[in-house]
Order: sequence, then structure tokens, then C-alpha cells
Amino acid sequence: MGVTSILSLLSGVALFLYGMSVMGDSLKKVAGNKLELILYKLTSTPLKGILLGTAVTAIIQSSSATTVMVVGFVNSGMMKVAQSIGIIMGANIGTSVTGWILCLSYIEGSGGIAQLLSTATISAVVAIIGIVFRMVMKKDSYRHVGEIMLGFAILMFGMQTMSGAVAPLKDSETFRSMLTMFTNPAAGILVGILFTAVLQSASASVGILQALSVTGGISFAVALPIVMGIGVGAACPVLMSAIGTNKNGKRTALIYLLNDLFGMLFWSIVFYTLNAIFHFKFMNVVMTPVYIALMNTVFRAATICILSPFIKYIEKLVYILIKDDEEDLDEQKDFDLLEERFLNYPAIAIAQSHTAMNGMARKARKNLSRSVSLLKKYSDEKYQKIEEKEVLIDKYEDKLGTYLMQLTGKELSGDQTKQVSKFLHTISDFERMGDHALNVARTAKELYDKKIVFSDEARYELNVLIAAMKEIVTSTVQAFSRDDLQMAARIEPLRELIGMLCDELKMRHVDRLQSGKCGISQGFAFNDLLTNIERVSDHCSNVAVAMIELESRNFDTHEYLKSVREMRNTEYKRYFEEYEQKYSIDDFEAWSERQQEKAKMKALLEEQQLQQGRKSKNVETAETIIPENIDPLEDPLEDTEEN
Repeated sequence: MGVTSILSLLSGVALFLYGMSVMGDSLKKVAGNKLELILYKLTSTPLKGILLGTAVTAIIQSSSATTVMVVGFVNSGMMKVAQSIGIIMGANIGTSVTGWILCLSYIEGSGGIAQLLSTATISAVVAIIGIVFRMVMKKDSYRHVGEIMLGFAILMFGMQTMSGAVAPLKDSETFRSMLTMFTNPAAGILVGILFTAVLQSASASVGILQALSVTGGISFAVALPIVMGIGVGAACPVLMSAIGTNKNGKRTALIYLLNDLFGMLFWSIVFYTLNAIFHFKFMNVVMTPVYIALMNTVFRAATICILSPFIKYIEKLVYILIKDDEEDLDEQKDFDLLEERFLNYPAIAIAQSHTAMNGMARKARKNLSRSVSLLKKYSDEKYQKIEEKEVLIDKYEDKLGTYLMQLTGKELSGDQTKQVSKFLHTISDFERMGDHALNVARTAKELYDKKIVFSDEARYELNVLIAAMKEIVTSTVQAFSRDDLQMAARIEPLRELIGMLCDELKMRHVDRLQSGKCGISQGFAFNDLLTNIERVSDHCSNVAVAMIELESRNFDTHEYLKSVREMRNTEYKRYFEEYEQKYSIDDFEAWSERQQEKAKMKALLEEQQLQQGRKSKNVETAETIIPENIDPLEDPLEDTEEN
């Protein structure tokens, strides 16, 4: 096989992969969101899931694309892991349809129907229609149909190019002897895995195997282990798509791998054991493209028939392999509290809802703490966790809101009605706190990516403000969890102070911008942080007001706040003055001196540790502890990070 033939083979592979990509992407564009909607809704039973996964994958020509969509649904909480298993099994069958389509490229003949159905004729007709649709039609759906046709024509031409490039190998003894090594099942399976992992497509690997079969050197004994390995190798792009997803998303991607892995192991043991006993005569049958397509389909369908009765056990296995941590278990316990059978017993349902809301509030507070810690030390891992928990907080809002609305349809006492009303008011506030935590995290990411550093003065002011925000959030969560009205009464004075601090800090930052101490990029980031912190305090105030106003006859948040601020009773003023003294922003010089002292102590510790041969990572631990011994406001950005 010369250089020209090798280049021809590689160009055929390139055209084949490109054509398949264009066709698949265009099919998805034509379907729009309909495929996703169908995948989401029609999965009530495993059988429906299998049939649906088969049909959708046959349409879009990619089991990986189908599974990646399912991973996204499970990751977002729209679909359960158990629902995804059937679809993934069906996707494994549906992807074999491509092999049958490719068989069209091997129809030969010199006249009549055979000539009309030849690759050259089909590709030419489809390409002409496709280019007309793509270039002439104005409607997007028709243009996408044209792209599908062009992709199909390119795919068919690529297959024909590959077949033509390898055709001379049928007379090569070297090639034939090389293929015999793949009759060893282990070697064949390994080749199938590696080849498909590189190409990122099971359909592409099967297509290339079909192209090689025209040489007459591919026997059943060679093809079977390669086909077995192809399924396992196709899991690579799916596993890669699960990077950054939550644990259920990772479990869903793992299911794809386990299906093919179990199928490969089962049939390897069963088939080759029986072959050792009975010595099947068909092992040396020469494979054709049609035979390979048939083998691929039968192997995949038989695998799913064997595995489908064990869907529940596959689900249990992925939960064992990817275990929930304590926090995940707490989340599930919170959702388990909201059982419909409790709706007939409002007192119990309200108590269960309160417990679940406490969990939601704690997670919102923890996410705020995570986001603030990113301002001190950024990490992609923690940023991804903040995004993941924000999705979870949204899920809390959805489940709790639905449950409480169902509860309002029951017969409730006056006090129970007030309690449910309070919960419905406060759910959105805790959810919005989670949103602002994500906004702060995004600002931290921007600061890290653009290497933006605040001035010492700006950093000091943020430290004070963040400390105040942490206190108001912690106090709010504790007050709500304990139904502590006395603690709730302390929220509004602190909220008012935080609002005043934000206004003052904005003015100070404008002065720094005008004097050249800070740049515009710093100004935007600083202003975003102030805005989000102020909004968090507003939502804390809303929660506290809902708790206090519950005790009065009329639930009117605006009237209550207006009366509180106008009266400004002795208790309110005392709280406000206490916070005003605690969170003063006029001690920058003293803070700066402490920072210098801290730097000296850090340098001293580093020197001592180098002398003692200790690892430098211990310095960070010491750095975090030092400020706490000097002043609780030393540097809130260095508070112990919560995972």
C-alpha cells in the first residue's frame, strides 16, 4: 500500500467523519428542541426508554449525542438516573443503523436498478438536491434539510474513497497475515476500544471496518472482537461530557460504559466458551459490509436484551461506584420529607416543609461562603461546585413551591395559612441568595482570569462589608430555622447599615478612580460585588420581615418596613449603633499595620519551616489562623472555607 493509497484512505476517513458530523448536527437543528422534549417526557417505563433511545439515535446517527443530552437532563434534575438507563440502552441499538445506511455505498452494477442505486448516482442526486436547498431556500428548516443531504453525500463519498483505497490490500499476503492476529479476542477487543476512543464514534469505527471488509480479509473471528471493543471505546466522549457535572450526571455517563462493558464481558465468556466446546464452523466466514452491519446490530440488540431485566441493579451499582457524600444524603433527606401523603395532615406537612426549607437556607448560606472564599483563593473546582449547588437550590425552590401550593388547597386553620404564606414568601428570597452567590463567584472568576487586583483600601472596605454580609446571612438562617423573632428583629438594622456602607463605598471608589488609584476594570468588578452584597442583605430583610409580620393581622411587607424605619425605636437604634461601631470602615491605617505585621510573621514561619524541613503547604494554615487571633475583622476573605 503506497503513500497515495494511504493519503486516499485518510482523506476518505476525514470526509466520512465530516459528513457524519454535518448530517447529525443538521438533523438536530431540524428537530430543534423537540427531540429533547421527547426524551424528557416519554421515559415512564424502561421499555419506552429503550424504544425512544433507539429511535432518536437512529435519527441523529449518534449514540454519544443522545447520551450527552440525557446526561444534561439528569445533571439539571429534570430526569432521574433510573429514567436515563433505558434511553442509553436504546441508544446503543440505534447507533447500529448507520452501518446499514453505509451498505448502500457497496451496491454495484453496470445497468438497470443496480446502476440507479449505485453510490455515485445516490450521492450525486442527494448532493444536487442538498445544494439547491442550502443555497436557494430562505427558510431555515429547508436550509438545514439541505445540509443533511450534503452531509449524507459527503459521508457516502468518504466511504467509497476509503473502500477504493484499501481495495488493493485484498491481494496482499502481508495484510492478510496481519489481520489473523486479531482473531485473538483480547487483541481484537483492544484494537476496537483504542480505535473508537481515537475516532470518538462507534459508527465511524464500524464504517471503517466495513470498508476493510471489501478486501476479503476480514473473517467473523476477526470482526466479532473488534465490534465488541468498539462499544466500549465509544464511551470515551460520553465520559468526557460528564466532566464538571454533578454526581448524577457522572452516574449517567458511567451507565453508558457499563452497558457496553458488561455486554463485551458476557458475550466474550459465553460465545468463546461455546466455541471452545462446539468449534463453530462460521468463524472463518468472510465478512461483507452487510454481514458486519448485521453483526453489529445483533450484538447490540442481544446485549440490551440480556441487560434490560437488570436495570434496577445497574442503577444500584452506579450509586455504589459513585457514592453520595454526607451533604448529598442531607439533600435527598430534605426532598424525601415532601411526601404527598402528608398533605392530608397539614400540621405534619408544614413541619416537614420547614425542615426542608432549613436545608435550603443552609445551602444558600454555604454557597455564599464558598463564593466569597473565591475572592481570596480562586479554584475551578470550587467554582463548579457553586454552580452545581445553585442548580440544587433552584430545585429546592421548585419542589417546595409546588408542595406548598398543593397544601394551600387543603383545609387549613388561620395559623397554618399564615405559616404557609410565610414559607411561600421566603422561598424565593433564599433562592435569590443562591443566585447572588453565583454572581459573586463569576466576579471572582473574572478577577482571576483578567488578573485584576484591588487596591489595599478597596480590599479593606470589602473585608468589612463581607463580614457584615456573613453576619446578616447567618443570623437570618438561624432566626428562620429556630423561629427566633428576637434574632429576626436584629436583621433590619444591619440591612440598613449595609445599604449605607454600599453607598459610601461606591463614592469612595469613584474618588479612587478619579485619583488614578484604581482602574475602570476594577471599578466594574467592585461595583458588581457591592450590588450583590446589598441585594443579599435585602433578601435577608425580607425573610425577617415575613417572620415578624406573621404575628400581625396584615401581611404587608412594605407597610411594616415603613413603620419600622419611621419609628426607629430604642431597640432598633441600639442594634444599629452596635453594628455601626462593629463594621466601621474608618480603620484602614490600623488594618494596614496589622497586614504588615502578618506578612512579617508569615515570613518568619516560612523561615522556621524551611529550617525544620517542613512542607510549605503548612504556611497557608498558619496564615489563616493568624488574623483570627488579632481581630475578627482582620480579613473575612480568609475565613475557613466551607466545602
